[in-house]
Amino acid sequence: MRFTSLVIELIRARPRLIVWIAVLLQALMWLFVALAFYRSPPGSLATLLAFGREYQVGTDLGPPLPIWLADIAYRAAGGHVFGVYVLAQLCEIATFIALYHLSRAVVGSQQAVLAVLLTMTVLAFSSPGLDFGPLVLARPLWALLLLHSWQVIGQRRGNAWFAWSIEAGLLLLTTPAAIFLLLLIVVFAISTAGGRRTLRSLDPLFALIVVAVLALPYAVWLMRAETFTMPALPQVTELNARAIHAAWLLGGLVLGAAAIPALTFLNTGLFVAKGEEAPIIFRPPVEPLGRNFVYFFALAPAFGAVLISGLLGLDSVVGGAGVVLVMSGLAVVVAAGDLIAMRRARMLRTVWAAAVAAPAAGVVLAVLFLPWTGTNEIATSMPARAISDFFDESFARRTNHRLRAVAGETQLASLITLHSGRPHLFIDAQPGRTPWMNQAKFSETGGVVVWRASDTAGTPPPDILARFPGIVPEVPRAFEWLVNGRQGLLRVGWAIVRPKGS
Repeated sequence: MRFTSLVIELIRARPRLIVWIAVLLQALMWLFVALAFYRSPPGSLATLLAFGREYQVGTDLGPPLPIWLADIAYRAAGGHVFGVYVLAQLCEIATFIALYHLSRAVVGSQQAVLAVLLTMTVLAFSSPGLDFGPLVLARPLWALLLLHSWQVIGQRRGNAWFAWSIEAGLLLLTTPAAIFLLLLIVVFAISTAGGRRTLRSLDPLFALIVVAVLALPYAVWLMRAETFTMPALPQVTELNARAIHAAWLLGGLVLGAAAIPALTFLNTGLFVAKGEEAPIIFRPPVEPLGRNFVYFFALAPAFGAVLISGLLGLDSVVGGAGVVLVMSGLAVVVAAGDLIAMRRARMLRTVWAAAVAAPAAGVVLAVLFLPWTGTNEIATSMPARAISDFFDESFARRTNHRLRAVAGETQLASLITLHSGRPHLFIDAQPGRTPWMNQAKFSETGGVVVWRASDTAGTPPPDILARFPGIVPEVPRAFEWLVNGRQGLLRVGWAIVRPKGS
C-alpha cells in the first residue's frame, strides 16, 4: 500500500481545517513572543496609541481608522498593549481566511490551501507581525476587497457590492495608498469584458455613494489641513538616483518572497528518487478571466507601488509589502497547473515551518543575545510599565495633581502616556503634530519633560532647554532592560513643569 502523509490527506479531505490550524498556530506564536519578550510596544505603536487617545479625524500619522481601533483594543484589554497585539493577529487571520475564500473560488479548495501556505511565508518576512498600524489593517481590507471584486466581476454576484463599498470606504480611512489600490480595480474592470459588463449596472453608483459617505469626514479634514501637501515630483537630474532607489525597493520585495522560489525548487523532480510516485493536489481548470485577475493583482500592485515610491523617493513601498504581495502565493499556484505534485512532503513542511517561524525566532534571538554583543538598544526591551508608573507617581507626589501631559523625547514620552491615567502626548519639537496640546496649555496643566540622560546630573539637551527654559532637572532615573548584557542601564533625565496655581 502506498503511503501518503497525513497532511496531504487533510489538504485533500479537510482543506479549511488545515488553513485554520496553520493561521491560528502562527497567531499564537506571535502572541507568545509578545507576552514573553516584549516589555514595550514595537516600532511606533506607543505613539499611535498616544494619538488614538485623542480621537482626531486626521493626524500626520495618516487616516484615523487604525489609530482609533488601536485605542479601542487597548482600552478593551484593560489598558494593556496585549489587546493591540491580539488585534494585529486578528487582522492577520482575517487576511488569510479572505485569501483562502478567494483562492477557493479561482483554483478550488485543495490548491487554495497551498496558496495560503505560500503567502504566509511571504507576509512573515515582508510585513510586521505585532506593530499594528495602517500597514497591518490594510492587509485584511485589501484581501476582502479583492474577494468581493472577484465575486462582482468574475461570479456576477450583485449582493457583494454592499460589502465591497464598505471595505473600500474603510480602506480609504486606513491608508493613503487606498486611492492607488482602488484605481487598480477600476483599471482591471474597464480593461476586461466581464468588468465592463458589471459596471453597466446601477450597483457601482450606489457603492460609490457609500464609499463617499464613509470617506467624507477625512476628506474634509485633508482639504482643511494646513500641513497637507502633495509630494513634489523629482527633477530630471534626480531620475537616475530615483530609478536606483526603485530597483532596491523591488529587490526588497523579491527578497521578502524568497521562500516561494525556494519551496518551488525543492518540489522539483531533482530531489525525488526514480520511480517514486508523488501525491497530486488537483484543481478544476481555471477560467481565463480568473487567471488574468490573479496575475494582474499579483503584479500590478507591486510594480505600481515600486514605481510610485521610487518616483517620490519614499523609504518604503506604497501601501506596504504585505498588501502588494498578498496575491503572490495564489499567482504561483495558478501558474503551476491543474495538477501539483507534492514531492518530498516532509522536507517541504520543514522548510515552510522554518520560513514562517524565522522572523519570530529572529526577534527572540535579538532580544536575548544582541545586548551581549555591544551597546545596540532593543526598543521592545524598554520597561514601559516601570517607566510610566515612576513618572506618574513622581508627578502626583510632587504636585498633588494627576499627570496630564508628557513632553520631551517622543519615544520616552509615548511610553509614559500608556499609563492608566493616559496623559496627553505633547511633541514640543513639532507642536503642530499634537494640536490637542500647545506650549501655553502644557504650562497651565503642568507635566513631565523627559529625555535620555547623557550625564549623572541629568542636564537637558539644548533644544529641550530652549523650549522649556525654566525647568529644573531632577536626578536621572535608571531603568533595567529586559536583558542588560553589556549595555548600560537606561537613564532617563526628567523635569517637572508644575501646574499653574499649585
